[in-house]
This record gives sequence, C-alpha cells and structure tokens, in this order.
Amino acid sequence: MTDRDPNRLPTTVTPHHYDLWFHPRLEDATFTGSADVEVTVHEPVDEIVLHALDLDIVDAALERKGERVALEPSFDAATETATLDAGTTIESGDWTLRLRFAGELNDKLVGFYRSTYTDDHGVERTLACTQFESTHARRAFPCWDEPAWKATYAITMRIAEDLFAVSNATDTSVERVEGGDKLVRFATTMSMSTYLVAMVVGPLEATEPVDVDGVPLRVVAPIGRGHLTGFALEVGAFALRYLADWYDIAYPGDKVDLVAVPDFSFGAMENLGCITFRETLLLVDEERATQAELQNVVDVIAHELAHMWFGDLVTMQWWEGIWLNEAFATFMEMMTTDAFRPKWQRWVDFGIARSMAFDTDSLSTTRPIEYEVVTAEDAEGMFDVLTYEKGASVVRMLQQYLGEDRFQAGIRHYLRTHAYGNTATTDLWDAIEEATGEPVRSIMDTWIFRPGHPVVSVERDGDALVLRQQRFGYRPDPAAGVTSPTEDDRAVPVVVRTGAGDATSTTRVLLDGPEGRVELEGPVDWVVGNHEGNGFYRVELSNADLAAVGGRALAALSPIERYGLVEDEWALLLAGRGSVARVTDVLRSLGGDDDLAVWKRMIAVLASLDRLVGDGSRADLQAWSRALLGPALHRLGPTRVDGEGDLVTALRATLTLASVLQGDDRHQVDLARDRFAAAADGPVADVDADLADAAVRIVASRADEATWEELRRRANEATTAQDRLRHQGALADAEDPALVMRFCDLVLTDEIRTQDGLFLLRRALSNRTAADQVWAFVEEHWTTLNERFPSASVPRMLEGVRTFGDRALAERVAAFLAEHPVPQGEQVIRQHVERMWVSVAMAERIPAELAAVIA
Repeated sequence: MTDRDPNRLPTTVTPHHYDLWFHPRLEDATFTGSADVEVTVHEPVDEIVLHALDLDIVDAALERKGERVALEPSFDAATETATLDAGTTIESGDWTLRLRFAGELNDKLVGFYRSTYTDDHGVERTLACTQFESTHARRAFPCWDEPAWKATYAITMRIAEDLFAVSNATDTSVERVEGGDKLVRFATTMSMSTYLVAMVVGPLEATEPVDVDGVPLRVVAPIGRGHLTGFALEVGAFALRYLADWYDIAYPGDKVDLVAVPDFSFGAMENLGCITFRETLLLVDEERATQAELQNVVDVIAHELAHMWFGDLVTMQWWEGIWLNEAFATFMEMMTTDAFRPKWQRWVDFGIARSMAFDTDSLSTTRPIEYEVVTAEDAEGMFDVLTYEKGASVVRMLQQYLGEDRFQAGIRHYLRTHAYGNTATTDLWDAIEEATGEPVRSIMDTWIFRPGHPVVSVERDGDALVLRQQRFGYRPDPAAGVTSPTEDDRAVPVVVRTGAGDATSTTRVLLDGPEGRVELEGPVDWVVGNHEGNGFYRVELSNADLAAVGGRALAALSPIERYGLVEDEWALLLAGRGSVARVTDVLRSLGGDDDLAVWKRMIAVLASLDRLVGDGSRADLQAWSRALLGPALHRLGPTRVDGEGDLVTALRATLTLASVLQGDDRHQVDLARDRFAAAADGPVADVDADLADAAVRIVASRADEATWEELRRRANEATTAQDRLRHQGALADAEDPALVMRFCDLVLTDEIRTQDGLFLLRRALSNRTAADQVWAFVEEHWTTLNERFPSASVPRMLEGVRTFGDRALAERVAAFLAEHPVPQGEQVIRQHVERMWVSVAMAERIPAELAAVIA
C-alpha cells in the first residue's frame, strides 16, 4: 500500500451532500450539532478519515438500507483529522455518515466563534459567526475540508426566539420549538467547497431586500446600525449587476446578504450568499467618511462579489491556486470600482497597491505567485501582497496586452467550461488561449511560477530603442545574508510610447529574451518605457531621457505614467542603480502635479527620506519638503469649495498632512488644532471629512497627555467603526514615546478589538521616535500577542520592522525572530527582515548624498 500524504485526505470516501444542524448557545459560548453526510465509498475500507479540530464527536455511524455500522473516532491534532474506525469492512457504494458533535464558540476569530458589541443602551450583546477560509470549517463540523471536495449543504439552526440567523441560502421556514427557541431552515446551496459555508446568528437586523435582476440583496448589521447600510446597498446592487453582465453568467446563488460582523480577522469573506465584513468595510456614514474610506467600502464589496463566480462557482483544486481567486477578484474589484465612480480613477490609484507588491518582489526572499502548499500553515501564508496585488497586476498586464474584449471572452469561456468544478491555473491560460489564439500559457508561466520581476533598461541607438531585461533586486546589506539575483529571462509584454513634436506613437513588443530592439520611424524627443503603467516591470531610462520625460514631455504623460516615474526612480535608488539627485529631480518636476495618486507616491518618498536622514540634516529636508508641498497646497486653497471633485478634496487633506509630518509646517499645525478643538462635540459643517481626518493625525503627532486622552475619549465614544479606528490609530502616532507605550498597553485590553490590535501595533512599530521601545514591548509580550490575537495578523504586525534603519535595533529584531519562528508566515517574516536590512543599508548609504542635494 502506497504511503498517503498526511496533509491530504484519502480519496476512498468522498462527500456530495451535507445536512447540517447547529444549536449555538451564545450565553455559555458552546454549540452542539449534527451532520448527515451523503458519501460514496469508492472501494472497501475499514475506516473513514476526515477533518475535525477542537470538536468532540459524541456519536458516529454509517447507514444505508437498514444497515448501520458504528464508528469509533480518534483524533490526530497534527493533521487536524479524525479517523472513524469501523472495526469491520465497509463495502463500496453510497452511504449516509451520521455524526453528532459539540464544540466551543472560540475567541480566535476562526471556525465558529463569538463576537460582541455594545448596543445603543450600553448593553454588551453577543453573536456567533463563522470564518472557515482557509482550513477552519473543521472547527465547526467534521468534514472533508479541502477545496476539491465540493458538496451541497442544507443547514438548520436552533436559536433563541429573539435572535436572527443568516446562512448561504434563503431561509425556507421558521418553526417555534419548546424552550422559547426556533428552528431556522435554509435552502440547499449549490455545490461548493467547505471554506465557503457560513452562518451568523445574534441580535442582528436586515434591510429590506433590493431586487437586483431577480436576486434579493440585503445588508445585515448589528441592531442599531441600520442607518449606516445605505451606501453598501447602493454599491452592492451596482456591483452585482455589473459583474453578472461582465461575466455574462447569472449570479449562481439564490440571494446575497452582506453581513457586518463586529469582530472579524480578515477584511471580508466571500461565503456564497452570506458575505461577511468588518464593520468599517461595510457600514459607513457617507457624510463623515473620507474619500479613501468610501473607496475601501466599494473595493471590498466589489472584490467579494467578484468571488461569487471566480472562486465560488469555479474553485481552485488545491490551495496553491488561491492566488488566482484573490488576484482575479482584486482585478475585478478595480474594474467594478472604476465603473461605479469613474472620477476616482481607480486604476491610477491601484499604483499604490502595486508599489507594495513591487517592494516585496524586489527582495531575494520573494516567492513565485504560485508555489507548493503542503500544510494548513502554508495555505494561511498565501494571503499576502504577492497573491493579491502582484497577482492582479500580472492579470491586468495580460488583459492590456491581449485587449479587453479578447481577454473578457477568454474569462467567460473559462467560467462556463468549469462551472461548479475545480481547476488548476493552467486551465485558465488554456481557456484564454482557445478564445484568443495567443500563447498565453507560455507567457504567463514565466510570471506565475518564477519569483521576481525585471527591470527593462531603455537605450537609444540611432532611430531605434534597445531594450534589455534583467532581474530587479534591491541592494542587500551584508548582514541580511542574501544576494540579489540578476539573471532573468521571461516573456515581458513591453509597450513603449514615444513622442516627436506633437505626435506620439505606441509600440508593443514581447521581450522574450535578454535583449530586444524597437525600430522607430525617425528621431523622437522622449520615451516612456511602460505605457500607462500596465506592465509589471521597472523601467530604467538614461539621464537624458529621464530629463526629457520630466521636462518638456511631462504634459503628455498620464497620471499613472507620472506615478511610475517616481516609483521607478525610488526603486532604482534602493537597488543602488539610481541616485538621490535623480529622485529629487523627478519630485521637483512634478511639484505642479494635480493628481492624488502621484502626490501620495511623492509623499511616501519624502516620508522614507525623513526616516533615513540623519538628525543633523532633518531640518534641511523638512524645509525642502515645505518648498515642494507649500505651493501645491496653496493652489488648492484652505477648504473645500462647492462642486470640486472628491479627489481634489482628498488631495488637499493629503498635502495638509504631509506639510506637517514631512514639512514641519507650524501654521498647518495651528489650523489642525483649531479644527480638532471645534470638533470636540461632533463634525463641523465647514470642515470636510478628509480635512478632519488630517487634523486628527496632525494633532496626534504633536499630542501632549491631555490631547492624547481626548483622542482616546473620542475613540471610545465613536458612533462609526471608521471614527473609532481613526482615533485609536492616531494614538500610536504621538512623538512622545511614553504616550506610544501607553497605547501599546491598551492593545492588550478589551478597549481595542482583537481584530484591530496587531494592525494598530504595526503602526506603532513604524513610529519614528518610538520604534525601539515598541519593539521591546513586542519582545516582552510575544507569547501573549500570539495567544490573544488571530494567528494571521501576527505576520501583518511584524511588517512594521521593515522601516527600521538603526543597525543595532535591526540586529535585535533579526535575532529575536530567528529564535521565535512564526509557522503561519515564515516566508513573509523572512521578507520583512530582508526589507528591514535594505532600510538599514539605505540609512547608512544615502544621508551624505541627500544632504548635498537638499542643502
């Protein structure tokens, strides 16, 4: 008998339908349940192996046609499985597996767990919620908890009379039973994977359903928060209709509920028909939310609804394919948001997320987008910036290379061909090849299965351009113990745009070797090496060509191309290929820009320089930054004017904040303090939400103890999730390390939700003046942090070390993390540490060069 992979279930017995019954007892945080699973035994066996974790299986048996075989359960904690021993041979055929079990509603925000909130009367209320992705359905019921084992589900819940329950399908009946409870039965779902099963029960209220071409859509929220559901309903209806039309396939479920959960470890979860969200990403007061907060709500609703087809209807065969689900949903999120609010220029703003993917992918410790997944920890580690943002970037690159119509035809062909089934990545490329006739698989394999990305250098050779590709990487510090790879040979869809006088032309070339040549029709004045920023590669221009695009050609460049200038020059500096002078020249040339995304990238560079510069030169850098930021802010005026666009309003607030944090503008500090004081009892009519948000962050950065306590008061009395997080996060921004340490202590109390705690601690780690003390706090409380908070958020917290530029502190961090491994994020931690050493190298390498440039 061949040895079975202990991390995969045997294929001898497989499910095709679950009848599930649950009785959650919110008052004592327990639940009981039963599962009648219709299974097929494919060959005679004497045991059944399935997943179960933290469950007590109190009875198990197989039945068919009058036969009953009692099963004895035993558990393997390492593989999170239960073995049901028959003590006899089970013959092949169709059987019903009957299971009764019990478990606890845990506080880890995975499996079947408790969540609490305080209602409008100050009373703490409790609800129960599920989060099963990636491998946590096994914590709620014994099951075949692998994505390939799709089945249908019929769920019944016994709950208290005054509670509300929601699941994947429409409730078909409600029956009162003894004890003041009721049975809520839900319709049978389509065939789907276990990680998509969902239940939420508690003191909740639902909006009246909105009919979206025959699909009822509701928003479900804790009681008392129904007034914050309007925007989500509008967005959900638009997105559901837009996506069904784009895919040209009807929504595969019988309803859609968007459910706000007070405690939720992820942003949201694409459970079929029962999509769960953090409150801050679903419930919003449009009048008091910033443009970024509203855009986040649209993005996340669109992302999760996109999964209803790409992920739920068609699902990956195994967890290494999760990248495609998430990357494509991220891509469709951009498409949908761009259609919902074209003036937000979502594809331009995507450059910011893409920059984060570029940053990690520039490390020697990066990984391929798709890689082997063996254990549950491996699967959890897949949910990172390379899966989402790099994955979406290469999907966008393919779409733009093929053309939008041909790409869409390929996606529709893929979804129709594999509906209700499971696929591997190559199935998608093959479907697009069939629809377009292009060699999609050979192109995309070099992007999906290889780590890193290229830098494409562009050089003149008479009336031609010579393109050369090389693996891009940051210059490593020797202490990191890594070397930057330089060899690369992949198929790069390069699109070059050139200009001569008033004429421009675009040339597409598939650079499938180290070097390529683009013949031009004559001399050109300027060249853009990545037209509209669609390619996932860096561009290195000569000094002369950089000066040309940053000078006379600037007006011809789109916002994303201007963004790309800043992005690429900063990356080249980190790699040791560029210079501070090139970076500052680009920043100066863009000082008159009016695009929000471009300014956000410029300000990010200024913030990085501020962390790297020595204290002796910091005042000079702040003066240089004020000279850059001041005129741009002056052009916009101090407050919003009637009729101006959302992005203009957001830009004013962005520049205001930067003028203080990077420019030390004392006048803006005084204005912010006035605005903050005026808002003590609530929003001020003539201060827009974006400017009010900037005022909070400015005041927090200069806070004394009284101001810090006022921020804390406002956080605790906030009436929206956005306001609460705005003020809690600001507590981590104080320049006084003692106040930052008080904030760290709060993270370990119930004052800050466990879903938020480590994300906010990451912000404290990034505090320029308190990093050393905050890291000491992490070391001291390491065990508590790992026990108290969701495991997936630990690697996210440690992202804060990437900004550390002090060698002694970096050595402490590296040594500590080497001795305290994080199994669910080993690769991500290695990336954080390597990126930290890049910051150390930069902090030691560039201050003298920077001082000479800004003096």
